[in-house]
Amino acid sequence: MSWFSDYKKSLKMLEVEEIFDLFFYRPLAFILVKILYRTNITPNQLTFGAIIMGIIGGIFYAQGSPLSPEYFIVGAIFFMMFNILDCSDGQMARLKHNGTRTGRIIDGVADYIAVTAVYIGIGIGFANHTDNPAFYWGLLVLTGASNTIHSILVDYYRNRFLDYVLERKSTFEEDLDEFRDEYEAIKNVKGKWFDRLIIRLYLNYSSFQNNLAAKKSNEKLFKATPAEYLAKNKTIIRSWVLLGPTSQITTLVLCSIFNRFDFFFWIMIVGFNSIALINWLVQKSIDKKFS
Repeated sequence: MSWFSDYKKSLKMLEVEEIFDLFFYRPLAFILVKILYRTNITPNQLTFGAIIMGIIGGIFYAQGSPLSPEYFIVGAIFFMMFNILDCSDGQMARLKHNGTRTGRIIDGVADYIAVTAVYIGIGIGFANHTDNPAFYWGLLVLTGASNTIHSILVDYYRNRFLDYVLERKSTFEEDLDEFRDEYEAIKNVKGKWFDRLIIRLYLNYSSFQNNLAAKKSNEKLFKATPAEYLAKNKTIIRSWVLLGPTSQITTLVLCSIFNRFDFFFWIMIVGFNSIALINWLVQKSIDKKFS
């Protein structure tokens, strides 16, 4: 089987792939996956490697300052390496069919750990070395909150799109019930504290995500054939994924290289939030067209 065929198999649907992932991060991640394919390295190990890259990136950001921007550039490189590894775990799991539900949760948690580490690093390295640290820390917190909301919305609408188009089990129905059952089964089992923590975090995240985007937990929201849902949502889903983590990471990397974190803050707070609001309004209008 050709590398191109394998690469296509390692992807989700093209409509839900982020543009920077599709043409930059995922091709690099795929090369790594092909190198490691015949080894015993698991998707979860790649995920933990990604977390380490993100934390190292945060450490380098913390060592920098507006007068020593070379540390920001190194931090940005490690943050890119985080995203490459973060892409590779899912690709490995899809190619080798060895993904797990817990691995999927850890993959999601990895994003928040790495982004938090980098944001704290930016605060220490950039905000603390400005004339108004409190102001820039405030912008950093608003940017982080915006990042979280964007990720939740993108994750929700992307999963909903895949649920309808692929006619798969809804993330907000049976799948969550299985996680709840698993949590209850291990709640009092010794040595399972890590699994309990991961599942509990996922259930809380899914509840918040559902309340933010869906307003009710009993998906599915409406009746639609896969063809109908695809036709009406093909454009808006591409607009949603423009707000995904990779776009945020790439924007930060570019602003880090040019030592312009002020641009990054305003792009995230004003630009990305404006797109998110427009997308949300358009999505609601589309949803009303279904019975």
